[in-house]
Amino acid sequence: MPSAAILQVFEHFREDIDDANDRRERLIKASRDVTNISKKAIFLLHRLILEDSGDERALALRAASEGRAKLAESHAIFALMRPELVGDRFWRHHRQVSPGLQEYIEALSFAHYLEQGTLISYAQVQAALSDADGPFFTLPVADYLLGLSDLTGELMRFAISNLGRRSGRTKANEVCAFVRNCKADFELFTPHVRDLCKKQHVTASSLEKIEAAAYTVVVRGSEYDLAPEALDDIVSKASARFSDHDSHQDHVVYNDV
Repeated sequence: MPSAAILQVFEHFREDIDDANDRRERLIKASRDVTNISKKAIFLLHRLILEDSGDERALALRAASEGRAKLAESHAIFALMRPELVGDRFWRHHRQVSPGLQEYIEALSFAHYLEQGTLISYAQVQAALSDADGPFFTLPVADYLLGLSDLTGELMRFAISNLGRRSGRTKANEVCAFVRNCKADFELFTPHVRDLCKKQHVTASSLEKIEAAAYTVVVRGSEYDLAPEALDDIVSKASARFSDHDSHQDHVVYNDV
């Protein structure tokens, strides 16, 4: 083969490699942008759901609506990612896309829980990752499960933050049962989904914190037959103790984003 032809072949290889590297960098940035929007949506949901309101149901619906509106900002980013992930390119660049996708699912599932009190389905997440032209890309089942696993940490914060509020103890018990069921159901998938086992340890820790906080309330209330005001004071102190460590961790993580 003439040397000119060999050079042309390697020139083509260089162009392919450069194109792949450029695409990788664009996808990393897009994924980080989605992660940033999703984290802001989660903060928004936590802030709104703790506002004083005489109608807890209306407050939850408003929080979910505003959270979804915030998440909608990421749709333009997903639309730009679509042509970058055609065919086998999705799996080639899956590691760059996955972090932002999981964070998006975590935020979306939190808004869905506040709105419906249930776990969001795979079909509902795939529908959220679509526009009039169809899906941005096919949602991997592993990312769906890993995103839902992250939800349990947000539910732990939600439950403990609500303990000091009126009817918060009932809500905490509901969340505790929900997280316990999630942990049991996710356990079935740990042999098949990479990293899910690690996230199950985090879910177990979140469940323990909810149970410990709820236990404090029940024991103190039954031992001393406390008035509601005194019980709420104990609950507030217990809530602060259980959430301080996580708040500090969140502050560090979000400052690094």
